[in-house]
Amino acid sequence: MKFYLLTLGCPKNQVDAEFMSARLIGAGYTSSSAPQDADILIINTCSFIESARAEAVDAILDLLPYKKPYGKAEYLILTGCLPQMIGDEIFVALPEVDAVLGTAEYGRIVETIRALIAGEWPASRSPQGVGGISHLCGARVPTSQQYAWLKISEGCSNHCTYCTIPAIRGPQISRPIDDICCEALSLAAHGVQEIILIAQDTTRYGTDIYGKPVLDLLLQELDKKLPSDIWIRMMYFYADSITDSLIETMAQSDRILKYIDLPIQHASDVILKRMGRPETSELIKEKISMLRSKLPGLILRTTVMVGFPGETEEDLDDLINLMEEIRFDRLGCFIFSPEAGTPASRLSPRISAATAQKRYDKVMLAQRRIELAKSRERIGTIADVIFSDYHEGDILYQGRSYGEAPDVDPVIWVASTVPDLDLNKRHPVRIVEADHYLLVGVTEYEHCE
Repeated sequence: MKFYLLTLGCPKNQVDAEFMSARLIGAGYTSSSAPQDADILIINTCSFIESARAEAVDAILDLLPYKKPYGKAEYLILTGCLPQMIGDEIFVALPEVDAVLGTAEYGRIVETIRALIAGEWPASRSPQGVGGISHLCGARVPTSQQYAWLKISEGCSNHCTYCTIPAIRGPQISRPIDDICCEALSLAAHGVQEIILIAQDTTRYGTDIYGKPVLDLLLQELDKKLPSDIWIRMMYFYADSITDSLIETMAQSDRILKYIDLPIQHASDVILKRMGRPETSELIKEKISMLRSKLPGLILRTTVMVGFPGETEEDLDDLINLMEEIRFDRLGCFIFSPEAGTPASRLSPRISAATAQKRYDKVMLAQRRIELAKSRERIGTIADVIFSDYHEGDILYQGRSYGEAPDVDPVIWVASTVPDLDLNKRHPVRIVEADHYLLVGVTEYEHCE
């Protein structure tokens, strides 16, 4: 039997999907890239905010024509965050769904399909349990040789007032260092060139099993054990958990990329406190100053939120002033979404949608100016680039350097007449043009000619 697996949402969902794929293939099922050819349709869902839930529902509706009586597929299965959040309500809204598995049940995907085939799966069964790392073991099917996400912990214990993750994914559960190193070595053996460490809060990794944050120790072990040409990138830092040892570990390794994703969410201390964030604006600035002093060439990415209940124009000014002081290389912005069951959904005063949109536009306009200047600072610099695509007619390669994380940052377009550049190797590229969201380079091979 063939299965089609569609993954929505964040990279952490992608990791869960790759482990499910490996279990299915190991059980004798065949992966299909086309839903019309599949006997089993699986959607690994996200429900972090309302737009994610809407995307999941749209994806379900898009796949229904491929299920009997209209198409070939016998079964439609939903996994992950959406069924975890709404439980058996999904069967009322979409009776075509045959089974759901929550965030603690990815490892049961084979068992579920076999039970469906045998007619033994309980009708309208709700997800059982929440979160966990038991499925993050054994084989995995990475979807790219250029990079792979590696989940070092599951869940979150921070309880920001706007966030549903602790309810959907449970408290933080870290994986042992040895397990992570084994998976990293397996990914390297598959030819993966860049390993990206992810968690809801990467900097608190290990607190629950080692009694303190030990991201620095994990990095030191990976640095020793991985082949010398593998890049290590990290995402989702919290400023308050960045230690001197972590910074020193990053500074002493050539393979640990000088790139940090540090979602600050806001700069107003009043709003940060209402958000339940552990940082203050001064702490954020202090940590960033330390990072930049120890990590020359650091690329810094952040995420912020506008329209949080009680946010004033003065609070917004605090945010933009901090942006202009720090000058983040990359910045993403969200408009607050009141999620049912979160403390923030009960806060007031609410910010109107129109006002929130104006604030979003103001933040992004400010960042556009900053990002343009930051990108132009890279003109003339040379960086190794991993190529991920080739456009034969234009002799253009598409790639990323240490400064571009997959899916969220710009790509580098590289012009080269060198025949048959190996897409599985890194190549030195000189940046020759830049705008706020585009970098253009040439290979150093041609520059030297």
